[in-house]
Amino acid sequence: MTSPTIAIIGAGNMGTSLIGGLIASGHPRDHLIAADPSKDKLTYLANTFQIQTTNHNLVAIEQADIVVLAVKPQHIESLIKEIAESVQHKNPLIITIAAGIRIANIENWLGHSLAIVRAMPNTPALIGAGAAALFANAEVTSEQRNAAESILRAVGITVWVDDEALMDTVTALSGSGPAYFFLIMEILQESAEALGLPTDMAKLLTLQTALGASRMAIESGQPVSELRKQVTSPGGTTEKAINTLENQNLRGIFQAALQAAKSRSEELAELIGNR
Repeated sequence: MTSPTIAIIGAGNMGTSLIGGLIASGHPRDHLIAADPSKDKLTYLANTFQIQTTNHNLVAIEQADIVVLAVKPQHIESLIKEIAESVQHKNPLIITIAAGIRIANIENWLGHSLAIVRAMPNTPALIGAGAAALFANAEVTSEQRNAAESILRAVGITVWVDDEALMDTVTALSGSGPAYFFLIMEILQESAEALGLPTDMAKLLTLQTALGASRMAIESGQPVSELRKQVTSPGGTTEKAINTLENQNLRGIFQAALQAAKSRSEELAELIGNR
């Protein structure tokens, strides 16, 4: 599929990020169209990216080879029922980024089986540093898989899962994960301040340390466990801190946190499916 026309339904942060990422990666502006009920959001998109906009979802879909549903989970059922007849006629690839909405729910609301890719991006996509997992139903062709991957790759890295149930684990890890790292940075900064560092200095050192550690983990190619060992000199300050964290069962705390997030994702999906 060469330069497909992509309709982004929903001009919130994620929809806007996808548009910006696609244009930056070379997707033609005249093959993008955004739909949203907010006039202000559409004006912003038109002025910023010089793309076509509309406040009518069906107008966008009628022009599209690919439809990206970038709306909040609580709005997706009504949206899909609104566009069901149009997408059945047009038969586009549908990509949904609504957290917790299973493909079976979408197929049920559509009343028809179409090519659907479910994606779970995360908020760093807003700065082009996202991580997204994707799952495709049986209707999706290899060409459509490549197209879906290209769209999400415009704002970060992508991985495919072959079992939709794993999307709940993805939600717990990378979907919710930025908040875990923000919390750790918050705690480190507050602890450094309590030990006497000025706020600005504590913040700068915390953020740069987090950035540097992440870049080392990505660029070195070494297991993070090995990188940790390299920093941890026997009998030194780092070892003392790491032992304290291990003795406080930090691993168990994070395992419990991810399990709680995964379980909640499953619960929310069940609630939606049983409505």
